[in-house]
Amino acid sequence: MTTLPDRPNTALLVIDVQKGVMAGTHNRDGVLANIATLVDRARARAVPVIWVQHSSDELKRDSESWQYVPDLVRQDAEPLVHKTYGDSFEDTELEALLAERGVGRLVVTGAQTDGCIRSTLHGGMVRGYDVTLVGDAHTTEDFTEYGAPAPDKVIAHTNLYWQWQSAPGRRGGTVDTAEVTFSAEDER
Repeated sequence: MTTLPDRPNTALLVIDVQKGVMAGTHNRDGVLANIATLVDRARARAVPVIWVQHSSDELKRDSESWQYVPDLVRQDAEPLVHKTYGDSFEDTELEALLAERGVGRLVVTGAQTDGCIRSTLHGGMVRGYDVTLVGDAHTTEDFTEYGAPAPDKVIAHTNLYWQWQSAPGRRGGTVDTAEVTFSAEDER
């Protein structure tokens, strides 16, 4: 249903699953297992897998904490998008990579739920994409000391509100790993 013309394809985004980001996240191992399942499933169906990697003052490029977790291995043919903003589209080549692959629908996984995941969900929708969040394949750290809800509540709330997101000619949606088929049927 995307508003982007001639974009019938779907891509899997794996956002910021880096050592320094994933250290101490909620349900780390379960989330990584679900992302690995989705990556394998996407590869088997020739669905583009696009990896996103964040850099910041706290996550210095080429540092150990900046590296992707060893649980997930990017293939050389799979694009790697470097970003410095929460939204994976901002000041990156993501849009060009998606356009050349005819992608109008995104399946989103990774970290952090309350930062880069939410920013990318909204960034994709405002740019015309249909955007599906995989509810059991994203996570965040515990920021309760700063007044945030517990990580499981942040994840549950994001899953709830994204389930019903829509805009003219576009829709969001939340599904679990087992439900992802990389087709428009995932969207509800």
